[in-house]
Amino acid sequence: MIALASDHAGYDYKERIKPLLDELKVPYKDFGTTSRDSTDYPDWAHAAATSVSNGECDRGILICGTGIGMSITANKHKGVRAAVCESVTAARLARQHNNANVLTIGERITCWESAVDIIKTFLFTPFEGGRHGRRVEKIHTLTSL
Repeated sequence: MIALASDHAGYDYKERIKPLLDELKVPYKDFGTTSRDSTDYPDWAHAAATSVSNGECDRGILICGTGIGMSITANKHKGVRAAVCESVTAARLARQHNNANVLTIGERITCWESAVDIIKTFLFTPFEGGRHGRRVEKIHTLTSL
């Protein structure tokens, strides 16, 4: 299950992602927002990221103007590894090397055609594990350097 959310700046893409996920037969839960009316991205990012953190959803796709605010907010949640991806390569490597479980996209900076390819890559690229698994484990472990 995909946690799907946006603020007003990502609303149009969020609404376009729903039929894409339906076509790909990928279930999702829409955490909002419900219009283009101005709203605060952390409200929606927290709702979706909480569902990934607690296991209700396996992964998330969050959209705002740049993807940055959503990513920063989502990464505050335990077990969430949100990646802003502006290219297919970034999405592929975020999954393969970082086991990213939340994708964030900027509607103002990523064209729709690229967003579709990024989303498909994020959804269908597996985590490689191995040496990357050791590194991902360290993300959620605080150590003194």
